[in-house]
Amino acid sequence: TVKDVSSHAFVKMYAEHLKRQGKIELPSWVDLVKTATHKELAPFDEDWYYVRAASIARHVYLRPHTGIGGLRKKYGSRARRGTKTEHFHQANSGLIRHILQQLEAIGVVEKDGKGRIITSTGQQDLDRIAGNLKSQEEDDDDDSDDDDSDDDDDDSDDE
Repeated sequence: TVKDVSSHAFVKMYAEHLKRQGKIELPSWVDLVKTATHKELAPFDEDWYYVRAASIARHVYLRPHTGIGGLRKKYGSRARRGTKTEHFHQANSGLIRHILQQLEAIGVVEKDGKGRIITSTGQQDLDRIAGNLKSQEEDDDDDSDDDDSDDDDDDSDDE
């Protein structure tokens, strides 16, 4: 499941999947918008919209009935105000709402009373990608274990 794999690796892989799938439409303002009012610049990564969508889908998977307000808190951060003390500011709600609407359109999440929940097809998608990632991690672990076993005793017989 999604809980069994690294969050960073999962979000990266699911963002690539969303981009490859081509069902999410990028808005015209994607290169101009900031992710929060306290940010100075827009994100540098060209695929940041897909990464944020993948991260939101993962968060809704792990915490059902998550609303826009909760996601605003999750993606908020400190506002650095020069010489004044720093304060926590929430992320922009319009961006989060737009991403959730896009995820609803492709059938990954749906509204359920308070907040959003993951659909059965969305859960299958996320679990399949997590399973692929888990098997890749296990293959990498098996390959690295084989290389280390031969090199342990070579240095002890120098005399």
